[in-house]
Amino acid sequence: MRAVTLGPAGTYSHRAASSVAEEVAFRESVTGIVDAVADGEFERGVVPIENSIEGSVTESLDALADREVAVVQEIVTPIRHALLAQGPEFEVVASHSQALAQCRSYLEEHYPDVQLEAVASTARGVEHAREDPTVAGIGHPENAGEDLQVVAEDIQDRDSNATRFLVVAPVAERSEAGGKTSLVVYPNANYPGLLLELLQAFADRDINLSRIESRPSGERLGDYLFHIDFEAGLYEERTKEALQAVERIAANGWVRRLGSYDTRHVLY
Repeated sequence: MRAVTLGPAGTYSHRAASSVAEEVAFRESVTGIVDAVADGEFERGVVPIENSIEGSVTESLDALADREVAVVQEIVTPIRHALLAQGPEFEVVASHSQALAQCRSYLEEHYPDVQLEAVASTARGVEHAREDPTVAGIGHPENAGEDLQVVAEDIQDRDSNATRFLVVAPVAERSEAGGKTSLVVYPNANYPGLLLELLQAFADRDINLSRIESRPSGERLGDYLFHIDFEAGLYEERTKEALQAVERIAANGWVRRLGSYDTRHVLY
């Protein structure tokens, strides 16, 4: 099986993708990953969807709303950040914006005068550190290799730091089986109590929502769609009833069933 994820080699996404496919290719953006799967170029794509410190990855939410794909698995992995450089002195720390944010307190305390530079991925920041002695990167300690020093380990602000990744597949592989389900709902409406009605459809049937988040629809200012994760499978009768209610609420818009899936915990 071939999978595509954020590159270059050595990203946390690469580590997650390696748990589902023997052959892993790379793209520079989540949008590129989802497009590649939707267009049939790859059998699987692995995208970061949520971090326990910094919250949702908005590019992933938007990409899943824009293209027709299925979510077939969730991977949860702890994140261990290390500061990697050619030596103890450097002027810039380059990494993905999420990694920089996850290490904000450490960097402010120990390197208050260092410039922070957001790049496409943690691995890209480590590459810069290999190329330039004035740059440090943030990544997994194993990414240091033979030419970088591990200046400091476990620099994330919280030990509980973990990231959820979604494994996406062509829409034909969408499953109704699994303990968790993801939806995208576009009501194409705005009135008092709209969100309450959506929530009530699940609460009335004892379905726990594990996440709900709004994103701009892109149609007009103040118009939103909703990403909803809940702890039940599409095959369940209570889920079918809840979705019937949601579809009535979104009669002027649409409801996209990304699929039901199970969670896999991967440790590094």
